[in-house]
Amino acid sequence: MNASEAVQRQLKDDWDNREFEQVLADNIKSIANFLSTFELSCRSKLATLNDKINLLERKVEFLEARVTKGDTLS
Repeated sequence: MNASEAVQRQLKDDWDNREFEQVLADNIKSIANFLSTFELSCRSKLATLNDKINLLERKVEFLEARVTKGDTLS
């Protein structure tokens, strides 16, 4: 292998490495974007679920108070 071929080989290897690094960086960005979107979705769903649980807890407390009040009147 002469000097010209060696330089061409090094250039090709360098470009291959740069391409690999770019693909890797793009994939990492894609994963980070997915995780961010997933986190926002989970937060929203958990907030909705929390609201529903709070409403159910208030209804149970109300019903318990009515039952307790009914017992004391008897």
